[in-house]
Amino acid sequence: MLLLKVTMLEGRTTGQKAELIRRLTASAARHLGWPAEEIRVIIYEVGRDEWGSGGRTMAEREGGEDDAQRR
Repeated sequence: MLLLKVTMLEGRTTGQKAELIRRLTASAARHLGWPAEEIRVIIYEVGRDEWGSGGRTMAEREGGEDDAQRR
């Protein structure tokens, strides 16, 4: 069994996640030589207030707060 784990920000549709699973499975099967039936994909979705970059949460970054206000 091959297990692929994806961690991403929340907000994708069910259809987008299904397509990602299909494409990752097909790519891994093709490039690594694994049978698609033995490939598992787990998607971990993280909230925007639980993911940080540059010292701020993604929720803060997307909220439009400019650099001058933070200093």
